[in-house]
Amino acid sequence: MLFQINSMWQLLGWVLVFAGLVILNEIERRTKLGGYGIFVGVLAILTVYFIAIQISAANGGWGATNDTYVYMGGWFHYAKLYAAAFGCIGFMFLKYKQWIGKTNWFKVWPFVIVAINIMIAVASDFESAIKGAQAVNGWWYSIEDVWLNGGWWNWVNGIAGILNIFCMTGWWGIYASKDKNHQDMLWPDMTVWFIVAYDLWNFTYTYNNLPTHSWYCGLALLLAPTFANALWNKGGWIQNRANTLATWCMFAQVVPMFQIKGRFSVLPVLYSNVEGFESLDAFSLTTMDLTSVAPNTKVQGFMAIIALVANVICLSVIIKRAIEQKKNPYKNEIFADTKDFKVAIARAEK
Repeated sequence: MLFQINSMWQLLGWVLVFAGLVILNEIERRTKLGGYGIFVGVLAILTVYFIAIQISAANGGWGATNDTYVYMGGWFHYAKLYAAAFGCIGFMFLKYKQWIGKTNWFKVWPFVIVAINIMIAVASDFESAIKGAQAVNGWWYSIEDVWLNGGWWNWVNGIAGILNIFCMTGWWGIYASKDKNHQDMLWPDMTVWFIVAYDLWNFTYTYNNLPTHSWYCGLALLLAPTFANALWNKGGWIQNRANTLATWCMFAQVVPMFQIKGRFSVLPVLYSNVEGFESLDAFSLTTMDLTSVAPNTKVQGFMAIIALVANVICLSVIIKRAIEQKKNPYKNEIFADTKDFKVAIARAEK
């Protein structure tokens, strides 16, 4: 068991998040208004709001008790939000061939921004490992009022994340879809090998470092882009991923209590030894001292090992194919003979 599910409300919450992300991704990818309106317009408004919160909090005003400031004020969430949004904007430049999106050198942008996003998470994993080693029973209390438990699993998953960067191949193999609206940026060489390795690594990251959010930002958020890629948007996984990630980050930053307090909150089994676990939500944990509680870290360790193994296998396949084809896997596409690639490239504008 990964999570404590004891209410249909929790399942409903997951379905609402999953469906909402899939639907919004379709709006964002199909039109310029949808994409730029959300990733430039809405983000600009939120940026003003975030700045106002920080100024107010610094002066002892309303911002100091604002939910965004209290529960989402750490460096990671802001870094992830803006890195994902900038990725989306760059992807639109590429698929619409606007400004630097017309140049060949900018085709490497998807690799660069995904690598940056991965390294943000790796840094967070390593941070938790270090703080956990210095704490009682591995528990440390984050700036966002969450009890986290750091240990060797963070190091293992962080290494898996670094390997995952090298599992991205064909960096310059970026295309716009040939439909009249150029609704998708395609990366055909990013096949199921990478997607599975990434999903396992990133889910483990969220489970280890965002445990009170991972029911949504781990399962729902990762499955939404993978679902779209599998059924109707082959080759567009990285665009789907960036769109849904930026959208979720904006929502979670503004409405953090959706997943923290009340009927939609879901806890992982990390906290299963806390008294009254079955009836707790994430907010309840903020009033407790967990340092004397034995953490249930079996799943964390297991998932970290699975993530590492998956990425080792993926990288091994890439190395093997690169040697057989006598190609540099980063300058060239090495999955061109696979079904995923063929379906994706058939959608691309030549």
